[in-house]
Amino acid sequence: MDLHTHGAAHERVGPQRALRRLLRAVRGGGDEIPDDLDEMAELVAAWRTATSALRLLLAVDDADSAAQVRPLLPAGPGSRVLVAGRRRLLGLDADLRLTVEPLEPDDAVVLLRDLIGKSRVDREPEEAAEPARRCGGLPLALRIASARLQNRPSWTLAFLAGRMSDDVRSLGELRAGDRSVEAAFRMSYDQLTPELQREFRALGLAPAARFDALTLAAMLGAPGEEAEEALEDLVDASLLQQPHPGRYRLHDLVRAHARRPAAGAPEKAADRTAVLDLYVAAGRAAGDWAPGGFPADARASGPSPFTGRREAAARLKASGGELVDVVAYAAAAGRYDHACWIAEALVDHLVHQGRYPDCRAVLELALPCADLATDRRMASSLHSCPGMVDIYQGRFPEARTWFTEALDLGRGRGDLREQARATAGLGAAEWILGDIEGAVAHLGEAVALAPRTGDDWLSVTAWCSLGAIHSQQGRHQGALEHASAAVTTAEKSGRPRVISNALCFTGHALLALDRHTEATELLLRAVRLAREAEDLALYAASLSRLATVAHLQGSLHSAVDIHREALSTLTPSASTWLEMEVRVPLGATYAAAGRPTEARHEFETALALPAADHPRQYGRAHEGLRALEAAAEPPP
Repeated sequence: MDLHTHGAAHERVGPQRALRRLLRAVRGGGDEIPDDLDEMAELVAAWRTATSALRLLLAVDDADSAAQVRPLLPAGPGSRVLVAGRRRLLGLDADLRLTVEPLEPDDAVVLLRDLIGKSRVDREPEEAAEPARRCGGLPLALRIASARLQNRPSWTLAFLAGRMSDDVRSLGELRAGDRSVEAAFRMSYDQLTPELQREFRALGLAPAARFDALTLAAMLGAPGEEAEEALEDLVDASLLQQPHPGRYRLHDLVRAHARRPAAGAPEKAADRTAVLDLYVAAGRAAGDWAPGGFPADARASGPSPFTGRREAAARLKASGGELVDVVAYAAAAGRYDHACWIAEALVDHLVHQGRYPDCRAVLELALPCADLATDRRMASSLHSCPGMVDIYQGRFPEARTWFTEALDLGRGRGDLREQARATAGLGAAEWILGDIEGAVAHLGEAVALAPRTGDDWLSVTAWCSLGAIHSQQGRHQGALEHASAAVTTAEKSGRPRVISNALCFTGHALLALDRHTEATELLLRAVRLAREAEDLALYAASLSRLATVAHLQGSLHSAVDIHREALSTLTPSASTWLEMEVRVPLGATYAAAGRPTEARHEFETALALPAADHPRQYGRAHEGLRALEAAAEPPP
């Protein structure tokens, strides 16, 4: 029984009309239905009486509601009903519910081969995958694409794929006669309430294929619960997929369709601004730069949509690689300021996740937008940001170049905030590269500028770097004073990662002053905070320094275990500098413990790393090997 819910008005079969057809089918063609059997209750009673002794299999197609189906259920024991429709019928009791998902890529190619012929697909086996992918695994789309190929014998699969080069063009290609993928989507859209149609149009402007309720809530200016209810209704209408709890996705072709009504909607500009502002807010809340790391503007004046750093960071983490798509979307839409703001806001979060390729990708997309943005600050900021990424990856010459350019741009505009950021980064790069005089001068300038801009994160960073230089010069009391100033400022921020970093430097200064007990206490707290912040690099650095304390206190076995734990946390994206900072002290601990083979392995592994930009660690590894060789020589 086809109810034709999504057909033309004259084709639709209501419950009464359906019951009359079913009664005629079970009673036989010659047994007429009494004319006075008009009321629904009478028709249902007649249907149940007629089927009470029968064992039926009834198939109902294109059902839109439980109310359409309930009157049609037969009364006979052992009867079964198969119900198919675009909408999930939650109000209908069922033994089994199945969702027909799009075909997997390999299965889509198989269907394409069955429809247009094995020989034709086998002539272009690699090219066949692209039109199958563009059809998104939808059988209707694959059948229409096959019909076009059948009617165009000269077309190759590669040619069709070229005509379907993006989702919008794919929709245009996927029509044949009175059949059209877009028409099928339009039928579902037309069945929605006006409120759901508004919400569906908004999703057409979402910058990523996957999103959560907060995305829609921001676009509608509605509570999260209301947005989530709308999303669940769209899932039930089969216009939205839910790959994971709380995460939703538009099929690529459905998304292309949603963009069409959205393009002419009066709310288009406001929706797009709202959702891009949401990503700016998420990046700023998730990182350690806020609140002083960004200038006060309209995006920072209202209440935050996030309860805190953890919630914002979790949302960005769930977005995965689609954060790159968000910046690309903003740039393509001509929202150059948003492209820059989002990229800038994401840097701190992405580098601490070790997602350097994604970080560089968003910056590469945003940097050309800086010259087109109305926020003239962005040119300097988006030169400092790659420098920060290079610092974290141990690419110090490249970092120095970026920060030098950023400083020139910041000074050209008289922007103290960007001058301070670039100056601090330049000083950090110069320190590692051995230009101590330049480093001290630039870091001192940053320390003076940062309080004037309210940038506590920058103050902490500059104080720590200055303290490290003092320590390297043997001026340990001065190093402790700088590191202590960093801790005081970090505590005000309340950011676990910022506090942990300052504690690490303070612990190192205490260690140099032989104040081991105090150093241990601070470093244990640093380890806990790094773990809380889920910063593996900082966790490894904190553990390595804690292991050094254990070494100096004579607990060599414990020191080895802590060093090894630090080493185990390093990921493939960890910087060479950090890996050397862990391996060289571990080698020294092995040597002190009388384990020369393991010590040699750590020193040699450290020396095998690209070390051109890390002369201090490189020299320490060589010293370790020379000490092992001297210890192995027999006495004269």
